[in-house]
Amino acid sequence: MQQFPGTHPESPVSPASPTATNSGAADGYRYARQVSLPGFGIESQQALGRARVLVIGAGGLGSSVIPALAAAGIGTIGIIDDDFVETSNLHRQYLHSPADVGRSKVDSAADSVAALNPEVTVVAHPERLDASNALQLFAHYDVVIDGSDNFPTRYLANDAAAITGIPLVWGAVSQYAGQAGVCFAPGAPNYRDLFPTPPPPGSVVSCAVGGVLPTVCAVIGSILATETIKLLTGVGTPLLGRVTTFDALTGAFRELRYEADPTAAPITALVDYDLFCGIRAPESSGVDRQSEPTDEPRHTVSAGELMSELDAAPEGTAPVLLDVRETWEVAIAALPGAVVYPLGTLDVALERGLTDLDPAEPVVVYCHHGVRSETALQILFDHGFTAARHLDGGIDAWSRTVDPALPRY
Repeated sequence: MQQFPGTHPESPVSPASPTATNSGAADGYRYARQVSLPGFGIESQQALGRARVLVIGAGGLGSSVIPALAAAGIGTIGIIDDDFVETSNLHRQYLHSPADVGRSKVDSAADSVAALNPEVTVVAHPERLDASNALQLFAHYDVVIDGSDNFPTRYLANDAAAITGIPLVWGAVSQYAGQAGVCFAPGAPNYRDLFPTPPPPGSVVSCAVGGVLPTVCAVIGSILATETIKLLTGVGTPLLGRVTTFDALTGAFRELRYEADPTAAPITALVDYDLFCGIRAPESSGVDRQSEPTDEPRHTVSAGELMSELDAAPEGTAPVLLDVRETWEVAIAALPGAVVYPLGTLDVALERGLTDLDPAEPVVVYCHHGVRSETALQILFDHGFTAARHLDGGIDAWSRTVDPALPRY
């Protein structure tokens, strides 16, 4: 299975939050088609109205999850996301419209919820979820939904949920497929039991690189919202110890069962998740190297530093710009004069001498956000490019800080 970071008579969570204000029954006719469901009733609707649910991410999955929760009458929806709406989001992120491009995603999402169901309270968290805020944030909610798009956040959400004892509903999408599951500590299986270690950086194609069918986000997002409603009301059987997968190309669903690892160490503290997932290399010591002089070469360059370096370089001495994105990405936006070798082809091309790149020349490699370029940098080092560096934040950082006219995607 590709990695994506009996009847249940009573709800495993207690949604009776004293700070929630939406009773869920203010407009009986609005929720009549839910209340009339077998085994649902007014009590379940009131439970939804008292509930507080945190959604991580207002992107592809969040854009299906959040409207579904709001329409169902969840009393309070928290949304955490530090990103801004871009045009390339719109084909799958239904919360946002062309008029929202450039706005904070949480602000756009809050406006969409207000238009859909004014009874719902939205708590906007325009920040990135990290180890410094996760535990405190989770403690204010009854259920957390992880709709993030990266492995560090998935492992962080799992660990924070395990420590705080908050049920976690998680999902992931890639290209034509998606997955969804539920974790509820203590004792029950969690994400680490399914995926004890993260995949190597760059080994799982991201939506930015491989694309994603928008309807896959809608299918998995609907499952996440459904599982949340089930947890809060006690209706049905949650996906505990089970993962459901969806393949849009065949229309098929499959289920994988898994159990808690009895030998696994208990989750008692949060860690450095970028380091755990291999996104950042470990420091060789606890010394802050940025505060002391060093003769070691820097292997990262910021967009502003690269711009200054290119402007000041005499003709013929500027570093070679190496673009390791896919060709369709290059067609949207690229740095002038860059040579293009998609990451998947770079190692073989260097091994077989199919490039014009000279190991003796300085090279700055870049991608979309700076993740693939880190992998490419190691490949260059392995082939003797000792003067290679990579662009921190990728071409996205360049468009934000150097050339706003360059299209973002």
